[in-house]
Amino acid sequence: MENPQALTGPDAVVTASPPRSAAPAAAPATKKLPEVTPAFWIMKIAATTLGETAGDLFAQTLKLGYFLTTVVLFLIFVVTLAVQLRSRRYNPFFYWTVILSTSTAGTTMSDFMNRDASAKYLSGGATSLGWGPQGLGLGYPAGAAILITLLLAVFGVWKSTGLTFSLRDIVTFRAEALFWAAILVSNTLGTSMGDFLSDSSGLGYAGGALLVTGALAVLVALMRVPAVPNVLLFWIAFVLTRPLGATAGDFLTKPLAKGGLDLGTAGSSAVLLAALIGFTVHAQLRERRGAVSLEQ
Repeated sequence: MENPQALTGPDAVVTASPPRSAAPAAAPATKKLPEVTPAFWIMKIAATTLGETAGDLFAQTLKLGYFLTTVVLFLIFVVTLAVQLRSRRYNPFFYWTVILSTSTAGTTMSDFMNRDASAKYLSGGATSLGWGPQGLGLGYPAGAAILITLLLAVFGVWKSTGLTFSLRDIVTFRAEALFWAAILVSNTLGTSMGDFLSDSSGLGYAGGALLVTGALAVLVALMRVPAVPNVLLFWIAFVLTRPLGATAGDFLTKPLAKGGLDLGTAGSSAVLLAALIGFTVHAQLRERRGAVSLEQ
């Protein structure tokens, strides 16, 4: 994803400069979302991997359970989303906090949908996790089918409004609200896909991550095909980076006997959080420098 404008929509049309007598053009709307650069995808993968390890930390390691953790994390998502929507311009800390909250909530939402109270989903000899139901037990295929249907419904509503799917042109409240609805569902869907690849497909954690990486490489190649819309490639890539984060997170935290590195959810989450904060600080400094240069 090396083109800064790649996977965000067709290139802007170049038009002739207006005559001197023409009225001055309206000021461009202030952007609310980031440019899609290589750094964007690195931060997305870091955030989704952290979402996997942090979700497992709360639900499994701390034994709060899928239901209670999902309720708490969803409320955190609502709060972070409200801050982002009220912001008048793009703020990296606000944006990536919402991405992280959707990834973390998506992890436990997927687990609650797909898993049950059977021993294969419990760790450390636990007989139960937290308060409330342990899971609906729908299974990964059924859960993924529901989430795909829900994601298509969000896109259907989005298309019916006539609003753009292109990231750089999402500047209205309604368009951004639809964007975040799609993000939450896509991150939950990506978790289901990642857990299926890790737990049920026989590929294991490393094999699942390699498969998703290969699929992302295909998307990069398709960027050179004019007939394939970049907006479509962006959203496919956005969904696929979530199972990459899920399989990578499982690979970091799961026991050696299961094919993981057994680094633990707490330690892995701390390292990933530090890395994500570092990237976000860098992005924030770049935004400030850009704002100063525009004012001069």
